[in-house]
Amino acid sequence: MAISRYGGPELLVEQQVPDPPVGPDTVLVRTRAVGVNPVDCKIRAGHLDGAFPTHFPLVPGWDLAGVVVAAGPAVRGFTAGDEVIGYVRRDDIQFGTYAELVPAPERTLADKPLRASWAEAGALPLAGLTAYQALRAVEVAEGDTVLVHAAAGGVGHLAVQLARTLGATTVIGAASERNHDFVRSLGAEPVASGPGLTDRVRAVAPGGVDAVLDMFGGDALAASAELLTDAQRLASIADPVGVAELGGVYVFVKPSATDLGLLAGLIDAERLTVHVERTFPLGAAAEAHRVIEGGHVRGKLVLEV
Repeated sequence: MAISRYGGPELLVEQQVPDPPVGPDTVLVRTRAVGVNPVDCKIRAGHLDGAFPTHFPLVPGWDLAGVVVAAGPAVRGFTAGDEVIGYVRRDDIQFGTYAELVPAPERTLADKPLRASWAEAGALPLAGLTAYQALRAVEVAEGDTVLVHAAAGGVGHLAVQLARTLGATTVIGAASERNHDFVRSLGAEPVASGPGLTDRVRAVAPGGVDAVLDMFGGDALAASAELLTDAQRLASIADPVGVAELGGVYVFVKPSATDLGLLAGLIDAERLTVHVERTFPLGAAAEAHRVIEGGHVRGKLVLEV
């Protein structure tokens, strides 16, 4: 599924393109499932044009679960037939994961967790790495009280679980009221998002919180800063300028085979679950984009190949 120019979801159509090249340290993967992420929509609309070199026809997508077809001569960790997951972010944008065959640098891949379905495995990499790397950036550890915004979303629902895994005693999950039971099932104390958030958080944690993971920027980011005793423990994945002004850290997820393997291990140890709200066939990628752009997705959307 590719685009020939930037624009709306309707431009994301099936195209026949040449098989991708397999470089010396590249693994060719036959796709089974692909997580759909908000950044995919930003790529399609051209919002990352200034951040990465881009080439058309452009296949979006950075999440992947599939089976190795071939490996370049310098690849040591994978052979044909291996089941893998990957956060396949390359240095440019062209050969994405919304495709039957995907060229993945070896550094972007890890073994697929045995206990995960293909859909769950395909939904894990980007959101899971984002959550884990953001929590590590603010040094979440034993005894902390942590606030996670959008706690029912793709990144948020994994961050809630990972915060507990890292030792947080209390995790507060900001979410719409319809998602409070879901957030509670993940191990967090839910509070309603929106105006008045600081008062609702202080009702749960009168002394404030030790660390915050922000997904929105703006008012939510400013409110989060009021709850912290140490501004450096504020992480945002949405607002690099705003979080820097407040003394916190901006997190843009990085490929890491080590981190991805750790997340897969947590799934196999039954300490982490991926919630897939809905799956689509690959050919319905445009519909999946419309759904995710509409907001209110609980967990992840996945394309199945």
